[in-house]
Amino acid sequence: MVKKIVLGLMVVCCSLLHHHAHAVVILQYHHVSDSTPASTSVTPEQFAEQMQYLAENNFTVMPLTDAVDAIKNNTSIANNSIVITFDDGYQSIIQNAAPILASHNFPFTVFVSPAPIIAGYDGMMSWQDIKALAEQGATIANHSWGHEHLIRRLPKETASQWHDRVENNILSTEAELLKHTGQSVKFLAYPYGEYTAALEAILVKHGFVGFGQQSGAAGEYSSITALPRFPVANAYADLSSLTVKFSSLPMPVVKQNISEPVLKSGQFRPKLVITLDTRDLYPHQLMCFIQGQGAKKPIWLSEDTFSIQAPADMAPGRSRYNCTVPSKTRTGYYWFSQMWIRPKDDGKWPQE
Repeated sequence: MVKKIVLGLMVVCCSLLHHHAHAVVILQYHHVSDSTPASTSVTPEQFAEQMQYLAENNFTVMPLTDAVDAIKNNTSIANNSIVITFDDGYQSIIQNAAPILASHNFPFTVFVSPAPIIAGYDGMMSWQDIKALAEQGATIANHSWGHEHLIRRLPKETASQWHDRVENNILSTEAELLKHTGQSVKFLAYPYGEYTAALEAILVKHGFVGFGQQSGAAGEYSSITALPRFPVANAYADLSSLTVKFSSLPMPVVKQNISEPVLKSGQFRPKLVITLDTRDLYPHQLMCFIQGQGAKKPIWLSEDTFSIQAPADMAPGRSRYNCTVPSKTRTGYYWFSQMWIRPKDDGKWPQE
């Protein structure tokens, strides 16, 4: 009897260890500069400190291509794995970030939009710069043609016309990247982190992987067309808070009732119902945070299913529900984030 119990515990232990080896934290940066907007920037000093921390604390910084392959194939990922990504293609990446990354031999990915590069906007890398990064080993990937709000229809545009326009946008961008860098990895970072089921369907049709800006670790429970990333900038660039995110785990979400981020009129307090694999977590230690409305305890509907709902309407624009819970067997929190995108009361989108 004792032998059976011991063997059972060994099986559970091994199962949990196997589960832990299927997670990666993807970081999202924009500017690495002390002279750019704070809302999308880390200073070179902050970035150097963060990379030094990863180097000194047994983290594995891996290429995004390897992480995606592991998630797709449900194969092992080293514990404490990190991926570094940059959005938009600013000059500070090649000037300030790339030398720091090279000093640690860290791989990274840059998501770029061709239109600002072609126009020669101030502060953007040139195609020559981007090609140089690619030749040095960086992955160059798709961020739409002109960093558009891809989910939004133009005036009087039909659903079919929207589909064709956005599909052409993504494919034209991929062709431009291939022409200038020789790379076509079919990764799309959604501009502003905005996506819908219809946009995800375009990615599926053409074999693309999608990346959002909702926080959390990525792993076997993640949608391959909406992989989470942790934005790192401004208040979210402090190393003391980042260390918690570096060790985060993907929330084992087995089922959820809503995955479409866009809220319809009259549904601005979405009730999210989530079923979890609770083997490695303490369900009643789970806490949620509603952006702009603070912390809120979930309501447990069963041993493995809870609901969370905002007490007031979500504000127009982008917002989130975030939920975290500690692991039973590791130092780290399981992390889940659901983005919401709400138009204004008149149905129009907020100006940005």
